[in-house]
Amino acid sequence: MTTVGVDAATGSQVAIAFERAIQSVDALIAGVESLPYIAPGFIDLQVNGFAGVDYNFPGAPLDEIERSLGVLFSTGVTRFLPTIITGPPATMEGALRNMAAARRTLRDGRAIEGFHVEGPHISPEDGPRGAHPREWVRPPDVQEFLRWQEAAEGNVRLVTVSPEWPETPRYIETLVGHGVVVSIGHTKATTAQLDDAVRAGATMSTHLGNGAHSMIRRHPNYIWDQLSDDRLAAGFIVDGIHLPPAFLKAAIRAKGIERSILVTDAVMPAGCQPGRFKIGEVEIELHPGDRVTLVGGDRLAGSALRMDRGIENMMRMAGISLPQALVTATQNPARVARIASRQRGLTPGERADLVEFNFDPATKSIEVLRTFLDGELAYSKN
Repeated sequence: MTTVGVDAATGSQVAIAFERAIQSVDALIAGVESLPYIAPGFIDLQVNGFAGVDYNFPGAPLDEIERSLGVLFSTGVTRFLPTIITGPPATMEGALRNMAAARRTLRDGRAIEGFHVEGPHISPEDGPRGAHPREWVRPPDVQEFLRWQEAAEGNVRLVTVSPEWPETPRYIETLVGHGVVVSIGHTKATTAQLDDAVRAGATMSTHLGNGAHSMIRRHPNYIWDQLSDDRLAAGFIVDGIHLPPAFLKAAIRAKGIERSILVTDAVMPAGCQPGRFKIGEVEIELHPGDRVTLVGGDRLAGSALRMDRGIENMMRMAGISLPQALVTATQNPARVARIASRQRGLTPGERADLVEFNFDPATKSIEVLRTFLDGELAYSKN
């Protein structure tokens, strides 16, 4: 198959030949008007649910999960990590087992690249804990991780943990030894604890700037420490709600584009009409304007962000270019999460995960037209 368009990374008009992998990328000899842009399919490392489907519910029907994949493809996403949050051990294992069955049996289940377990080994303290239920927060436990891996059929790819627990460094070393990426998040850790975690093998910060106290000491603090550490990449929820533009700009300048990762932290109401929902044991509300909070308060509980809107927000809020914004949603997450054959952009030999879209430079708006997964058409607007 061949598609023709503007390489979003270079601005060159190209013809891309592909089957399951990209075979060739050749510049057009003569210019063509009104071509769509083409980029690698988007990668989201943090998706708790989508389109009314809660990936944390062990009983989520497989046909509903498949429907949610179709909606994700319409946003340009081709690979993602369903994210299982803090809960009872049986519930977390059940959710992983259910999503692993979806990965194995659904026609497009290969879009599920692996799993992100966010918690339960996080801070029990209000603020850093975020919307995670306090009663199920617990210290790191290697045996519990091994049960997750068994339930996930060996596909736990990323684990978020707080370094404030005494057991954390040894826990991180063990997970890294199993090929798992460890991210720091939902933490009140000290400078020394954070350094110990990085020395043990942690390589990322989970949604940096969120999952924190509303008031912290000026310096030092766990946000500054992670921002300044060049050994850590950082995820950012760029929905215009979780982070203000000033923080996002400063954070991306501190991390550099090369260590910045766009995540949605989407929860099951994403793509739905405003109303009340339940994720796991937590009751949440989707408000007009896509703000998601715990019921009865203003504490944020994930987001309703789509990746295509997140890329737009990256350009508008951080003042970066389309190619830079795309890198935060494609090559960077692929590199940090060690997703094979997705780290070099539109290059022969890479997976034929492609997204075609219209782009308006004046408004920084994206309209997804077609999405390909392993060279197969997964979504078409028309």
